Amino acid sequence: MKHWRAYLEIQKPEYLQTRLPQDVAADAVVVIPCYDEKDVLATLRNLCQSATPKAKTVVTVIINSSVRSEKEVVLQNRKTYDEITAFAAENNRDILRFFPLIFEDLPRKHAGVGLARKIGMDLAVEHFLNTQNPEGIIISLDADCTVSPNFLTGISTAYRQTGPPCCTIQNFRHRIETNDKKLENAVRQYEQHIRYFSQMLRFIGFPYPHHTIGSAFSVAADAYVRVGGMGRQQGGEDFYFLQKVFAFGRVERLDDVFVYPMARYSDRIPFGTGPALQKIADEPDGQMKTYHFNAFLALKDFFDLRQSFFKQDTGFIRQRISLLHPAIIEFSEKNDVVSEIEECNRNSATFQAFEKRFFHHFNAFKIIKYLNFSHPTYFSYDALSRQIEKSNRSF
Repeated sequence: MKHWRAYLEIQKPEYLQTRLPQDVAADAVVVIPCYDEKDVLATLRNLCQSATPKAKTVVTVIINSSVRSEKEVVLQNRKTYDEITAFAAENNRDILRFFPLIFEDLPRKHAGVGLARKIGMDLAVEHFLNTQNPEGIIISLDADCTVSPNFLTGISTAYRQTGPPCCTIQNFRHRIETNDKKLENAVRQYEQHIRYFSQMLRFIGFPYPHHTIGSAFSVAADAYVRVGGMGRQQGGEDFYFLQKVFAFGRVERLDDVFVYPMARYSDRIPFGTGPALQKIADEPDGQMKTYHFNAFLALKDFFDLRQSFFKQDTGFIRQRISLLHPAIIEFSEKNDVVSEIEECNRNSATFQAFEKRFFHHFNAFKIIKYLNFSHPTYFSYDALSRQIEKSNRSF
């Protein structure tokens, strides 16, 4: 665990001044970022009701605000802190402990859900280090979620098996607490879109086709440290972090373990569920538009050639790419894809090593970059329902 200490030593010391409870050696730490949330106690009550494993769990709520936060937000956060403190006094027990922390005046450049999640997860690493628990589990959740009764037990069981995963991905379904048909239409389409995108990644042969939802994953503390920890992005931190974890080791999907985030419009972050729901709701026909199935087909043709690229010269690689869809040809030229394939060949003795390096270059970030580049020039955005129907006919 020496590398854990080395990791913590390079983190901002002001965020590690407070430690998680030292009178309990937790097996798992649930990290919940909280910003201007008026009903986080509903999440905590739900965790109390969910079946708990014999393993000990600490739930830490990272209540945060920035130097730019309005006074009303700061006051709400302080009220939330007092409420959780009182809740913890009444509900803490040996196997489940609640622990709120409040951070105010976070720097303008980094304040947001990414930094809050990182603070909590780094504190979890420190807790496991201090209690000498190399098998500690970090569970990510959000302040507007409820969970299935097997939430804690299902995650704990996954890590107790022989050859445990480096992370788990939980299932999800958004809940709607108002009779807003427009919102329900938007969120059900958004869920379909997430699953469509994952299905397409699997279809084209991408090795990491898992969804990336901040409230629906857990990670082994050791894996967390080895990939460099959570980023401080103000949105999308879950996506960036999980791409590193997926490439690090085995991922286990827990299809019967559910998280139920609340569906709501939001402009707190530049992208994610809230902005996506608003965009769908603003569509004149109420139909979400998504990437065309044929764009994935073109990318699949490129990915299917990867074995033929192994240990081949530049001329051969360029010739094979020249036979592909014009979108792939132009994207490859503008993004030095041939040079990246050459780099893979220079540094790979086996095809397995080549393939790993290939998908390091052509990762999920680049797939999305390609999709955005190819739409609408080569492929049209189209109704999600039609693209799902096309994909289903091809499987």
